[in-house]
Formats: sequence, structure tokens, C-alpha cells
Amino acid sequence: MSVLGDITPTPPSGISEGGESAARARKSPNAFRTISEVAEDLHIPQHVLRFWETKFPQLKPLKRGGGRRYYRPEDINLLRRIGDLLYTQGYTIKGVQRLLREGGLEAVEAAGESGEAALADSPEVAEGMELRACLDELEAIAGALRALTAR
Repeated sequence: MSVLGDITPTPPSGISEGGESAARARKSPNAFRTISEVAEDLHIPQHVLRFWETKFPQLKPLKRGGGRRYYRPEDINLLRRIGDLLYTQGYTIKGVQRLLREGGLEAVEAAGESGEAALADSPEVAEGMELRACLDELEAIAGALRALTAR
């Protein structure tokens, strides 16, 4: 029994229960994804994804009418690696930018693999990198707020 008792919500007509996630599950692995789908899958807020587009020129989602973004599978893989480097490995945005500029996606993937091995050995380093990732996210939010107030 749920908190609401025996009341069970009924989806609007034309939408099956679990409609959006069921539709997403039917998408091909090569299908383009919206920013909301990518944000939900990667557990990264949409505003952070938009901010990363300004910081990483390699991220170029397809934009359609009204500025809607559609991410290709390659974009999603790059976002996943950037998120891992920033939030798990402890890189700064400038550090990831340098990796991409100097070695491309291969360098980013290699840095992720070597960093994962190093993290397994040191919980103190992992905690410091986690704090660094939080600081980077706060800086991204502050930049987005500055951009909004400048309008």
C-alpha cells in the first residue's frame, strides 16, 4: 500500500505507464538523445551540460528549431568521460581541456583508465578529488548565474 492509500494514478490517454522511460528503452543505441534524456542518464544537470558545451568545443550536439539539442552517441560518450574526469578523477575543467586539446578523446580515455587505478590505492586522494569536483560544479553554477544576471 502506498502513502496515498489505494489511489493509483492513471496516465493520460495515449501514454502507457512508464511512458517516457519505456519509449527511451525502445530507442536504438545509435539514436539521438535530448538534453533531458542525457542529463537523466548521466545524472548531470542540464545546465551543467550546456555549460560544458561552452568549455569543450569538441561537444557539438545537433541543434534544431528553438535551440533544441540532440546528442549523438559520440557526444554522450565524451560527456560521460568528461564527467568521470571531473567528478571522479579530480581533474579541473582546464585539465580536461588540455587533455582534449593535446591528445583528443584517446588521451581523455587513457587518463580515465590510469586515474581509476590510482584511485583504488588512495582514499584520501579520492576524497580530495570529490571535493574538487564539487568546487568545479559550484564554479560552473556561479558562471551560469553570472551569465543570467548579465542579460
